[in-house]
Amino acid sequence: MRLFVPRERLEGERRVALVPESVKKLAAAGISVSIERGAGAGSFIEDQAYTDAGAVIESDSAACLSGADFVIMANAPSPDYATGAPEAGALRPGAMLLAPLLPVRNLPLVRRLAERSITAFSTDAIPRISRAQGMDALSSMASIAGYRAVILAAERLPKYFPMLMTAAGTVLPARVLVIGAGVAGLQAIATAKRLGAVVEATDTRPAVRGEIESLGAKFVGVETGESAQDARGYAKELSKDFYVKQAELIARHCASADVVITTALIGGVSAPLLVTAAMVEGMRPGSVIVDVAAPGGGNCELTKPGGSVERGGVTILGPLNLPSEMPAHASLLYSRNVTAFVLAFWKEGAFALDLSDDILKEATITHAGRVIHRATAQALEKEGVHL
Repeated sequence: MRLFVPRERLEGERRVALVPESVKKLAAAGISVSIERGAGAGSFIEDQAYTDAGAVIESDSAACLSGADFVIMANAPSPDYATGAPEAGALRPGAMLLAPLLPVRNLPLVRRLAERSITAFSTDAIPRISRAQGMDALSSMASIAGYRAVILAAERLPKYFPMLMTAAGTVLPARVLVIGAGVAGLQAIATAKRLGAVVEATDTRPAVRGEIESLGAKFVGVETGESAQDARGYAKELSKDFYVKQAELIARHCASADVVITTALIGGVSAPLLVTAAMVEGMRPGSVIVDVAAPGGGNCELTKPGGSVERGGVTILGPLNLPSEMPAHASLLYSRNVTAFVLAFWKEGAFALDLSDDILKEATITHAGRVIHRATAQALEKEGVHL
């Protein structure tokens, strides 16, 4: 099997999908690995390191994409309808693709992949089951995002995070509110605590209370008899009455916070509006909001995805690619995740595409010219597209 890793072309992206450590494992299994020249530069990996690990360095990305049996990327490829970029449209019919496709958000890309008869696996659709823990790139990247969000907040906050006793008197610790206690939120809690802040956290799922408190934070939440999570463990939509009570709670705690980290997604895809403009106006000048959910539209009404906004002395940051800001470890962890995925199904010198397997059944988005991922197919049907 010929496996190819192209250089990432998304603006500002510094990660690479495979690191030399993983190339060695794949080569040892009998997989031929090619890396585009300079693909690892953003992660401080030289081409020679890939060569030493057993990879071939290639300069013609379009030719490699059209000849590869399997392509691995750290970002979703461009559907290339408008850009003409040599990505999705350059993949040969029947090839396999592994990338974070976020298919419900990227329907034009899904259509393009189906039209090209690509078998596309999405890292964000890999189920969170015991067998797939080593493949969970979504959690790896979310953990980095939660950590990095707190570091960004600490950089912008005009206060210390920890309590300090100085000759000039005692400095009180910063107060941090984390909204959403998934992987990113839990890492944000842990990082803020390590920096010495007083941390509160809220989530629609009461089941995460124990995890929040185990990290030293105080859980604040709305009592509800409703089931707050779906079968995959993600937060799901709740009643209107619940959201009214939740908004009142968030408004109170934002008003006393120095830093607010928002990480909430519904179904792991869409970002619910949780912090209104009025809530921001009720915060103290100098406070900072880091909206980790900005790629999904943002949890804060004032978030500018990819930029920063100031309102009444409050800074709102909307980063779109926090893992890329820590490319060395982000590339290492992502590489280990995708390598675990490939090797788990590498049988007798070939990739065993068994769509009855629990992991492949969930992770496969398109195959043989069809969209077989249920949620994505339903989203396309709402637009009148049947593939």
